[in-house]
Amino acid sequence: MTDLLTYQYHTPSLLTRSGTQEQLFLSQYSEIEKREAPCYFQGRLQQPYLTARCLLALSNVVQSSFNLAPFQIALLKDPVVTAGNERLRFEGFSHCAGVYARVDIMPGGHKGEFPEAGTTNVDFNQPMLSALSGIGKKEEIVLSVGKKDLTLQKGAQKLIERKVPLPARWIKGFASVQVYLSEAERMHTLNRVQALQLFQSLPKGVVKTDYYLTIRGGKPIFSPVKSINAVCVGGIHRLRLLELLLPLADELRIFPHPTMQSTTWQLYLGDLRFTLSLSREAWRGFSGEGAVLESLVENISDAWIEAVDKYSYANQAFNATMLAVEEDIDIRMVDNITGRLAAMGLLGFDIDENNFFYRRLPFKLSRVISLHPRMKDAEKLVAENKVEIIHHSDERTEARVEGSGVTHTVILDTDKERCTCTWYGKHQGERGPCKHVLAVKKKIS
Repeated sequence: MTDLLTYQYHTPSLLTRSGTQEQLFLSQYSEIEKREAPCYFQGRLQQPYLTARCLLALSNVVQSSFNLAPFQIALLKDPVVTAGNERLRFEGFSHCAGVYARVDIMPGGHKGEFPEAGTTNVDFNQPMLSALSGIGKKEEIVLSVGKKDLTLQKGAQKLIERKVPLPARWIKGFASVQVYLSEAERMHTLNRVQALQLFQSLPKGVVKTDYYLTIRGGKPIFSPVKSINAVCVGGIHRLRLLELLLPLADELRIFPHPTMQSTTWQLYLGDLRFTLSLSREAWRGFSGEGAVLESLVENISDAWIEAVDKYSYANQAFNATMLAVEEDIDIRMVDNITGRLAAMGLLGFDIDENNFFYRRLPFKLSRVISLHPRMKDAEKLVAENKVEIIHHSDERTEARVEGSGVTHTVILDTDKERCTCTWYGKHQGERGPCKHVLAVKKKIS
């Protein structure tokens, strides 16, 4: 026989006696029930040098900040690591949460075992960074990812990094960036030579104005002049975070958001992928974009969310439509379920495979609303009866919302929403809806 099934039981079966009666209690096993395991992955890296360079580039992202003063920068927090579905993912943000980076080690990039699937977050200290910097192309590197630590073994040298707390700014960033990734569309594909030539046109120093990726004479170039079909890049100096990997990459693909609210730059290095996403401008972090607020308007049953969390596995593709069918959920709630799960950090997005993947970040589900103050304020406005619906139909809704000494007018049309508050006047909906719009939507939902 070639197939082998391994069963693990939480408790042993029992045979009990009470007087003349005997009772047999058989331990239950379920193939879909999760088991706690101390180790998520253990094996060799097939491309140790490239993997080390990618992890160093990710660490550079985590150590960078583009809008915080030095005294505001907290202790460094390094990658969130997800192991499962025959792949490893390392994710992180810059301190300001305006740059997101991910290293994907695909099935061909490792040779090991996944006893269980799971997610942890560890701190890469200087000894680990030094070890990664010294890894050569032909060295044998063994990596182990566990529930509470990550271990890298290089010959006789063994380095262990322990689990650390995850910053709240990161949790909010993980929620928003996945929405932007899911809406991004590939526009350009460059080979190594083209990518290196493109980055030679990067302006020097800190750039405070927008730059545009455009094609001139069949050659990609960065220019401060806007043109038709150009990709807008705010805070373009942040792209220097890719320079370490450019000479090693086979290909660079560029995925702008349809409204240029973000750009994603993905490098391909054999069986590795390095993803870098930039927020619209250097001073804007993904953590404050409010991209998931629309999905939090309608309440989603905690039972549905807990069911997904219980039966989904790390790096497994998430199919909200299938969940709706199996759980007899209104199909119109599919987007809301996906949005709320992403807001909790339970979903990431694979831009190549065009699907969400499951991963569990270490925080309680009840913290979702507290991490989004605009939604919290909207719920308070509704609870205090400060929202008055003047007119409501399928095509248009008009409402008055009491503010601090002023009453705001909110109009929701089929394709546009407006509010008279200063937030809407400043951002025009580009950074998610204001609390007044959210309150009206909450009221009529």
